[in-house]
Amino acid sequence: MIEGFQERRIDTEEVTIHAEIGGDGPPLLLLHGYPQTLAMWRRIAPALAERFTVVATDLRGYGRSGKPPGDDMHLTYSKRAMARDQLAVMRALGHERFRMVGHDRGARVAHRLTLDYPDAVEQLVLLDILPTLAVFEQINQKSATQYYHWFFLIQPNGLPEHLIGQDPAFYLRRKIGSWGADASVFAGPALDDYIACFSQPETIHASCEDYRAGATIDLVHDRTDRDAGRLVACPLMVLWGRNGNLGGEDVLKIWSERAGDLRGQALDCGHFLAEESPRKTLDLIGAFFADAPDTAAG
Repeated sequence: MIEGFQERRIDTEEVTIHAEIGGDGPPLLLLHGYPQTLAMWRRIAPALAERFTVVATDLRGYGRSGKPPGDDMHLTYSKRAMARDQLAVMRALGHERFRMVGHDRGARVAHRLTLDYPDAVEQLVLLDILPTLAVFEQINQKSATQYYHWFFLIQPNGLPEHLIGQDPAFYLRRKIGSWGADASVFAGPALDDYIACFSQPETIHASCEDYRAGATIDLVHDRTDRDAGRLVACPLMVLWGRNGNLGGEDVLKIWSERAGDLRGQALDCGHFLAEESPRKTLDLIGAFFADAPDTAAG
């Protein structure tokens, strides 16, 4: 899905992760969001590969990665478990220390990986998210309307799986076209890939489990970190779309409570920065990474 990249399947102890790898240089891990695949990076990954060894993966439960069934505690799709997958991938490729860029659910996995394995992450970029705990603790009518899918997808007994499964393509098109983005941005092979992968019943179930974990076990882990005063230790940049759900939020103030070295800004786009505003997103990521020496071990 990414021009010039090579496909790999990497077995971890828990699941097989699908990846595409390209470029040469310090390692950089890219993690996609909901309800997409690694194809979301197609507009910026080739340029990043001119400087980095870029590893783009499908998260556990998404794309062409393994999709284990969920469990009653939702541990299988906790961000901690999904972060272990990604660390295992990078170590299998020989990268003990690396940079990361994560969008949406992938940003939540990247945030968790950085907290659990601070020595592994050189620099971190998070695209269009607030911390999960902050979202749940500040919920009101406006945010509940914007984040309605968080509460729909966590419903039990297979309800969201059944309803989405009636017409997955319709649901996916409506979702990606409703977060401040022009739906035409997604036309072409990438959209075909999103629909093909998301239409699998196993993917629909896994994505619901991802959100169920976000409303249960992930909050336990997040509160433990907050109570311990644990912060993101590496330099962090947060970017968000001015026309998306975060446009009216004090994003940097909220993140400043969770990171010591922080910067960021809004872009004139919706939720999907790397697809709606690839040039600006690429420029900001490149400048941020240029501020630190290339010390990540490949």
